[in-house]
Amino acid sequence: PLSGVSLSVQPPGGQVALGDRLVLSCEVAMGSGPLSFTWHRGGSRALLGTGPHLELRHVGDNDSGHYQCRVSNGDSVAESVPLNVTIL
Repeated sequence: PLSGVSLSVQPPGGQVALGDRLVLSCEVAMGSGPLSFTWHRGGSRALLGTGPHLELRHVGDNDSGHYQCRVSNGDSVAESVPLNVTIL
């Protein structure tokens, strides 16, 4: 089963100036097989992206919130702890 899903963020701390670039990375500590990644924000089921990285090139006021990645290998699904992003 998948485990140890974690997020890292650039810039560190998840505080981004309006109009700047934000990059979130999803990492998996344990798990095998082809992994699929999906990105969500604030409990919404809207899909923000797929793949291990999510890049927002020019963040806006409405991009703040809690971001989460969900990883699946076909057999099991694991989610990261939500990471809070603040737009300054």
